[in-house]
Amino acid sequence: KSSSPITDLVFVGLITLQDPPRKEVPQAIADCHTAGVKVVMVTGDHPLTAAAIARKIGLITHPTRDLLAKERGLPPDQIPQEDIRAVVVHGSEISAMTEDDWKVLVSKQEIVFARTSPEQKLTIVKEFTKAGNVTAMTGDGVNDSPALKQAAIGVAMGLNGSDVAREAADLVLLDDNFASIVVGIKEGRLLFSNLKKSIAYTLAHLVP
Repeated sequence: KSSSPITDLVFVGLITLQDPPRKEVPQAIADCHTAGVKVVMVTGDHPLTAAAIARKIGLITHPTRDLLAKERGLPPDQIPQEDIRAVVVHGSEISAMTEDDWKVLVSKQEIVFARTSPEQKLTIVKEFTKAGNVTAMTGDGVNDSPALKQAAIGVAMGLNGSDVAREAADLVLLDDNFASIVVGIKEGRLLFSNLKKSIAYTLAHLVP
């Protein structure tokens, strides 16, 4: 006899949980696009959830292959590759991807990886770096450490991140806020610009 009866139940209500993005993230994404920084989402969430969040924060603004197929009344595999500007990739597809597949994928404007494992995260970093990108990766768990170490700039979370992740990272966010990365990029570029001006002035001053 079951200790948890499932008959004669009365429906009382339904509870849902939501973990919305921070309100400052959409502006931070827009600032990244303006500054020429490509933002790629890598998450363990379901592809539909990942795509919905990506659209909400402005990471995806173009229709994906499935949406284009629905609009045109065609099977997804008949949509020309050049028409697809936004992609959502399931983690299970990564192991079967060829070098040519990665070249096509990395060239897309808007990219979301869903249902990814830590091992796949490492593969993503390697492939984006191989394509000539200066790749930064964020992470907070112990399993994220290899990807953080592999990236040109590993960014760990300071509040909720593990000690191992912080040790592997080059940069630690004290407030665990993506928008802080954008602020850091702005300040870094300003510092670099001022440094170039200072060097140019010094050299011009020394030349008779």
